[in-house]
Amino acid sequence: MNTKRWVAIFLAAALFLTGSAVSLISTVFSTNLEDLFATPERGFEENIIEEGNGQGKIAVIHLSGVIQSNYDTPSLFQSPGYNHRTFLKKLDAAAEDPNVHGVVIRVNTPGGGVVESQEIHDMIVDIQDDYEKPVYISMGSMAASGGYYIAAPAERIYANPQTLTGSIGVIMQSINVAELAEDLGIHSEVIKSGPYKDIMSVTREMTEDERAILQELIDESHELFVDVIDNGRENLSRDEVYELADGRIYSGSQALEAGLIDGLGHFEEVLDDIREDVGRGNLDVVEYQSHLGLPSLFSVAAKSVFSDQLQLYGMKEWMQQNQGPQLLYLYTN
Repeated sequence: MNTKRWVAIFLAAALFLTGSAVSLISTVFSTNLEDLFATPERGFEENIIEEGNGQGKIAVIHLSGVIQSNYDTPSLFQSPGYNHRTFLKKLDAAAEDPNVHGVVIRVNTPGGGVVESQEIHDMIVDIQDDYEKPVYISMGSMAASGGYYIAAPAERIYANPQTLTGSIGVIMQSINVAELAEDLGIHSEVIKSGPYKDIMSVTREMTEDERAILQELIDESHELFVDVIDNGRENLSRDEVYELADGRIYSGSQALEAGLIDGLGHFEEVLDDIREDVGRGNLDVVEYQSHLGLPSLFSVAAKSVFSDQLQLYGMKEWMQQNQGPQLLYLYTN
């Protein structure tokens, strides 16, 4: 390698380290040092975003990103995002806190895992049935598939007219590289205990028997999705749900017309409505914010300087974590 190339590499490394240091230092000085190095047992903090009469609280919880438990322990180079375990803790805290009289979940997600969506759905049902606290959903730019699944049992659902929601259905997918492998002279050797052990293998065509087995799984999960909407949306008959549940997406306005949501409104309007519903006057509004620790600060700084490379790294990490096909309530475009 010639001298000029070594100099270029050295300069790039120096710029990266300098930029990261500046970003990190500026963030540190704008953050309480005690909070920076502390690790709350719950994994999140409660902050007042609107002061009210002090007679109780409305808890605001954000659900952003793909609903998947794979990202519960992000690496230093991964951007902070959805953490399933922490999100469930937030729901549990809102349920257990006697001063919380209502919950608003701000949803911005294309959906995600079938199991994770089911866990959130069940907790929302428990908050309303066992703790008798209303849960309102405020949809952001997207609340599709699993995002709608978790919204269905809520007391009321609101969206922006341009929100993308719906995508009611289940998907399982993989790629097939059999022809490419054959062209490249690559052959897969598989030793298996039964004929279906390597079902959905990427190196061979799927058989009709295998397709039937997987379709049965898909149909079972889809039926559960229909059950959730049928139970949660009393204004819709089961036949109407089946008609809506063909996988298409809806705008917020279309969803309102179809009966999938209760109203159109911004986040602040949702807060006004739940306060009125609770009937305790102008309650405080608190937000459960995930803790911003040193790893998160490092990842933010790294992303600002090294964004393109980190996207490639994140894609590689995602592929390593998702080796097999999964049942998903997920909108993919």
